[in-house]
Amino acid sequence: MGQVTVAVNGRSFTITCDDGQEPRIRRLAQYVDAKVAEFVGSVGQVGETRLLLLAALLIADELSDANEALKEERKRAQAADAQRDAAANSVQGMAKRVEAIAVHLETP
Repeated sequence: MGQVTVAVNGRSFTITCDDGQEPRIRRLAQYVDAKVAEFVGSVGQVGETRLLLLAALLIADELSDANEALKEERKRAQAADAQRDAAANSVQGMAKRVEAIAVHLETP
């Protein structure tokens, strides 16, 4: 098990994590710390619990927006795939008709 110490709002926290996850945990903690710092800048030191709750809500909101954007992108990709499939089926259908016409033209 790995262990990493991170700082949020000037306070150190030691976190246990899977080996190799330390850089990721540090990066995530820096992100949380930056969000907390934004709130400290706008509302001041209103208590660690409140600052962490505000940061968590903001990050959850960002995640929700990102998930919604991902869903929309997947819908667009599925629609594009469906259009591509329909076009391919149309081309195949036309090719079969052209072949059928060619067969009729070749027969005396």
